[in-house]
Amino acid sequence: MAFDSLAAFIAMEGHGPYVWTCYGVFFLFVGGLMAWSIRQRRDVMRSQLRELERDSTARAGREAQPAASFTRINPS
Repeated sequence: MAFDSLAAFIAMEGHGPYVWTCYGVFFLFVGGLMAWSIRQRRDVMRSQLRELERDSTARAGREAQPAASFTRINPS
């Protein structure tokens, strides 16, 4: 190991406060991004589920209609 003790590792010859602050800010941002992503995913899933339920109840109230209709054309 390049440092004599754990205290020397934490101090890093005077650069420790800068280094550990950078690590702290990085992990804070990564944690915030993870929390934001999880919340966004949960909101999107809830929204899609509500839309799916709304569409299924709307379809249940009316008769099934064909997706397309074809009419025969008699060539002249």
